[in-house]
Amino acid sequence: MGMGNLTREQWLTVVTFVVVNFCNAMCVSMQAPFYPREAVSKGLEVWHFGLVFGAFEITVFLVSPIIGNNINKFGVKRTLNIGIGAVGVILILYGCLGMIQSGKLFLAFSFILRMFEACGNSAFLTGSFSAIAREFPTRVASMFSLIELFFGIGEIVGPVVGGALYEIGGFTLPFAVMGSLLFASSIFIFFVLPNPPSIHIEGEKPSMKQALMKPSIAIALFKVMTAAASLGFLQTTLEPHLHDMMINGHPLTSFQVGALFMACGGTYGISLPLWGCLCDSTITRNSPKFVEVVGAVLIGSGFVVLGPMKGMPFQKSLVSIILGMTLHGFGLGASVVGGFSDAHKSAIKAGFPDTIDTYGLVSGLWTSVFAFGAFIGPTLGGILYDALTFKWALLFIVGMEIIAILLLVGFLIATWNEPQVPVNRSISNISETDEVPDIQPSSYGTGVTVQVAPRSRKFSESIRGSYMASSLARSMARPGVSGLGAASLARRGMGQEGDPLLA
Repeated sequence: MGMGNLTREQWLTVVTFVVVNFCNAMCVSMQAPFYPREAVSKGLEVWHFGLVFGAFEITVFLVSPIIGNNINKFGVKRTLNIGIGAVGVILILYGCLGMIQSGKLFLAFSFILRMFEACGNSAFLTGSFSAIAREFPTRVASMFSLIELFFGIGEIVGPVVGGALYEIGGFTLPFAVMGSLLFASSIFIFFVLPNPPSIHIEGEKPSMKQALMKPSIAIALFKVMTAAASLGFLQTTLEPHLHDMMINGHPLTSFQVGALFMACGGTYGISLPLWGCLCDSTITRNSPKFVEVVGAVLIGSGFVVLGPMKGMPFQKSLVSIILGMTLHGFGLGASVVGGFSDAHKSAIKAGFPDTIDTYGLVSGLWTSVFAFGAFIGPTLGGILYDALTFKWALLFIVGMEIIAILLLVGFLIATWNEPQVPVNRSISNISETDEVPDIQPSSYGTGVTVQVAPRSRKFSESIRGSYMASSLARSMARPGVSGLGAASLARRGMGQEGDPLLA
């Protein structure tokens, strides 16, 4: 399905998330040029505001699974509105910190506001990822990569805008302007984003424990964590690693170090559409996992070159640093997009119900493990750098990528010969106003009944070709297989054979 085949509601969903993620990324990244300077001017040390940023990641790690597990109760649109609106209000309050002269009070309120900001950001990210997975079940990776692309652009633009506003109006103005922009974005979501159909499933919904007990999901989440850790590691250690490098007899400036990070960010953004298309392709049954393997190889290779690792036949140079950052950017894109797509598709393959409960749960876990990686990367990276130097500390990241490769390749080998059951029954004419009764007991409860609110769009637009259809087909062809366990799909007047459904 090309972009031209999207429905009006799908177009509105795409436009909404592109605009709001761009604004959100600007707000997240705009503090980099001036917040540390303001904190130091109030008598704080570097590790103080390092803890403030670390508190953000830990809060996201703890809160995201809770939000994801209850997203159907809260409602996707409400979760998005409250999340992005709360971040906007908190940013405006952040601007008031510039009026505080006491360093201790500045630090205390920074901690409090940063943690509340993390809760709002977690709600927004989990809600947006869940909505994308719900609205585009056959193009999860492609749409996720599109959103990430604009998020990345926002992160590049944010520090420039933030620095300019700081020069014009001091500490308060950037937060006031960007906070107001985000709050306006929540209003934009309220009026523009379509309401998804309400789906209620009686019985036990999937839990975090059930998701993490599935090897395919756990491996995908582990790969996301290692990718986030590699990025955090570089953010902490790259600048001191380059302190002895010279260009024309002069050490690198902060601007030049930032430009090297742009080599990583640029290749990350450029590669996202490629990885999204490969993950959504039907070249293999496990396309996302192959993409993750490539990502792990590229990240590990990038770090080997960045060191360079002991035994490499070349020395650290500007060329080797640019090459290493480029490899890391490509690998980061493959790991993030592959892990997101893999986790969602693996959940449906494993028999989880194809509902917003599952999408919210997996999106919450994805956001959580990414935040955890973003926390342990700079934390352990800084400790290992001080104790061992960069050339030895990089073994921490390389070792995790090797473990990821072994887990991914082992899973692919173990599941290589699993049969793929063809789908030979059409469900393309079922509308969303119909009930789908007679679903036999699954591992999540008995007597499951799906009730969908009336909506003009055909149900087939969401389910056609999705992994739910594959799961239904497997159960129809092989009675007794655990999973969704659908033995029949009744519909008013449905007795004729339809066209085969290609899953």
